[in-house]
Amino acid sequence: MPRPGRPRVRSLRAQLTLANVVLLALGIVAATAVSVLGMRYYLLDQIDTELVRTRDSLGGSELTLRQIDSLSALSFFRDRVEPEWNQDEDDPDSVFAAVDREGEPVPVFGFAPSRAQRDLADAVGHPDALIGDPEPRDVTVRGSTYRVTATRLADGTGVLIAGSTEPLHEGVAKAVRFDLAIGTLLLLVLACLTMFGVRRRMRPLEDMVETSSAIAEGDLTRRVPSSCDPTLEVEQLRLALNSMLQQVESAYRTRERSAAQLRRFVADASHELRTPLAAIRGYLQLYERGMLRDPTERKRAWDRMMTESDRMARLVDELLVLARLDQRPELRLRNVDVCRLVRDAAQDLRVQQPDRPVRVNADGAVLVHADEAGLRQVLGNLVGNVRTHTPADVPVRLGVARSDGAVRLWVADEGPGLAPDDAARVFDRFFRAGGGAGSGLGMAIVQGVVRAHGGEVTVDTARGEGLTVTVTLPATTPQAVPTPRAEETAPTG
Repeated sequence: MPRPGRPRVRSLRAQLTLANVVLLALGIVAATAVSVLGMRYYLLDQIDTELVRTRDSLGGSELTLRQIDSLSALSFFRDRVEPEWNQDEDDPDSVFAAVDREGEPVPVFGFAPSRAQRDLADAVGHPDALIGDPEPRDVTVRGSTYRVTATRLADGTGVLIAGSTEPLHEGVAKAVRFDLAIGTLLLLVLACLTMFGVRRRMRPLEDMVETSSAIAEGDLTRRVPSSCDPTLEVEQLRLALNSMLQQVESAYRTRERSAAQLRRFVADASHELRTPLAAIRGYLQLYERGMLRDPTERKRAWDRMMTESDRMARLVDELLVLARLDQRPELRLRNVDVCRLVRDAAQDLRVQQPDRPVRVNADGAVLVHADEAGLRQVLGNLVGNVRTHTPADVPVRLGVARSDGAVRLWVADEGPGLAPDDAARVFDRFFRAGGGAGSGLGMAIVQGVVRAHGGEVTVDTARGEGLTVTVTLPATTPQAVPTPRAEETAPTG
C-alpha cells in the first residue's frame, strides 16, 4: 500500500519508459565502473613496472653514492631514470631522493635536496620497510598521490624512486566524465525512443478505451479496430474484447426484445382475460338488478357465463403451459411411437368432424425418445387449428417419415392458407390470423414443446394453397436438451 503523499507514476507509458531508462542507467554505471577500474589497473601497472625496472637497475648496479656522483656514473644514471634533480616545482611527475639510514635526504650530484625530495622523504619515513617490499606503495606528498619504491646502494644509501599518479587520476576522471556524458545522451535518446515506441504499441489500448467509452455512452455497435502492426498479446486482447462486446450487444438486444415482448404479452394477456371477465360481470350485474326474469334469458346468460369461464380457463391453462416451457421443464422422456400418436390424432379428428377427409401416412412404428404428453399436445394443437380455421369438408393429411437421423411429422390441409405477413407471425403469442377464433397461443405452445425436445417446427403456406406444419425431431432426443428461454419461446404478437 503506497504511503500517503508519496508521488506515484500511474501512466503505463511512463512506467515502461522509466523502467527502460533505469535499466540502461544501471548498465551504463556498471560498464563505466568496470572500464574505469580496468583502465586504472592498467595505467597503475605501467607506473609500477617502470618504477620497479628503475629500482632493479639501480639495485643491481652495485654503485655507491660517490660513484653515482662521478661523471661516468652520472651519464649512466641519467639515461636510466632521467630525474629532475634541482627542480622545486610543486608536483613533479617523478621524484628521486637519496636518504641515509635514518631516512634523512642527502645531497646528490652536488645539489642540496629539493623541496620535493624532502617532502618525499618525510612522507616515506624510515626506508627499510619500503626497501623490503617488492611492490610499490601509495604515498601522499603535499596532497598529491605517488607510487614509490626504494632500493639500497652498495654503500648503504637508500634511494627513493616515486612516480606521480595524478595524471592517472585525471585521465580516469576525464574518462568517467566522458562516459557519463555519453550515457546521459543515450538515456535521453532511449527515453524518447521508448516513449514513441510505447505510444505506438499502446495505440490499440487507447482504441479499446475509446471504444469502451463510446459503448458506455450507448453505441453498442462500436468495435475495437485492428492496428496495422499488432502484437500477439494485444491482438488476442482485441479479439477477446470484440467477442465480449458482441455478446454484450446480443444480450442487450435480446433483453430489449424480451422486455418489449413481455410488455406486449402482458397487454395481450390482460386484454384476452378482460373480455370474458367483462362478459361474466355484465351478466352478473343483469342478474343482480333483476333484469333476467325469464327462465330462458337466465338459461342463456348462464350458458354464456359458462362459455366465457371455459374460455378463460383454457386461456389460463395455455398461459401456464407457456410459463412452464419458459421455466425449462424437466421432460419425462421415454420411447414414444410417433406413428401411433399421429393415428390417434387422426382418429380424434374423424370423430369430431366425420365429414372431413383425413388421410394418414403413418404405418408401422417410428420411435423417438420424447415426452409423450408434450407430443400429444403438439398434435392436438395442430389438428385443433385445422378444425377451427378450415371448413369441415377440407381434406387433411397427417404423416410421419424418418430421414437423415431425424423424424418428421406433418399436418397439412388444403384450406385458405395464410398471407406471407401472417405466416411470419404464426408462432407469435395471441396472434390470430384475420382475427379468427381461439386464444392465439396454440402455435406458440407447439413451438415451445418442439424446441424443448431439441427439434424445430416450420410452416409452408401461401394464400389459397393451404397450410403445412412440419415438426422435425431428433431420432434420439438427449436428456439435457435445453429449453429456450422466455425471449425465445415468446414471439411478439
